[in-house]
Amino acid sequence: MLGERELDEALALARAIVGEATALLRGAGDRVGPVASKSNVRDLVTEWDTRVEDLIRGRLAAATPDIPILGEERGESEAGAVGGARAGLQWLVDPIDGTVNFAHGLPLWGVTIALEEDERPVLGVIAAPALGWEHHARRGGGAFAEGGRRLEVSRTAAIERAMLATGFPYDRATTRWNFAEWEHFQVTAGACRRLGAASIDLAMVARGWLDGYWETRLHPWDLSAGALLVEEAGGVVTDITGGPFRSASGSAIATNGAIHGDVLAGLAAVAAARAASGEAP
Repeated sequence: MLGERELDEALALARAIVGEATALLRGAGDRVGPVASKSNVRDLVTEWDTRVEDLIRGRLAAATPDIPILGEERGESEAGAVGGARAGLQWLVDPIDGTVNFAHGLPLWGVTIALEEDERPVLGVIAAPALGWEHHARRGGGAFAEGGRRLEVSRTAAIERAMLATGFPYDRATTRWNFAEWEHFQVTAGACRRLGAASIDLAMVARGWLDGYWETRLHPWDLSAGALLVEEAGGVVTDITGGPFRSASGSAIATNGAIHGDVLAGLAAVAAARAASGEAP
């Protein structure tokens, strides 16, 4: 198990690397360059996604060669140190979370690095380079924003006054995944937003700007750093059914805690109605 000194050193490393990535992306200006699609026409990738991930991977591999790296663009790497990987540790990297926003010039996108130990995030960094935001947290050490300001979740206690955020998968045209949940909370919550970057959604819950967030069918690198931010800011993070959060599940509910039961109940009600009607999710 990593001690506090090791966690502090790893967090300092991750923050420095995200800082390098931020500087690189600020240098991009409006020069997004060619935009390609992955397996779905809506799932975009730019040259900056791969350039930034290669930068991050190179720095992490040089500093921590015994910790494997899982990233959005290059997949999973093996630890290179003699003796293999350190048991239970893994870096998670998303070079540009919100590539669709980035490709369109919308400044809501982020760079995120997390370190997990035994499938639980122990440190996380999320930057929004176009907005000048930086968030970081380590397990048991609190969550902070740029300038060292400590983050705290909101105190909104009523779902009808809460602002929630979510997202939709790239194959939504055929699956309609999350449509019924969205409609439910558009009626029952104070407001719903779709911003297009899970890491930024989670950071906004940690900052107290959003009261809650839910989403499924994501990847570990989308969720890990932001989940830790929310927890260290005093919030609650579970899987979509209320069980323990694990980034590998690809699902999360993250709230200020006060409305967590309401979000869980709303999602359960939608699931029950869907099952009763025989509708596919």
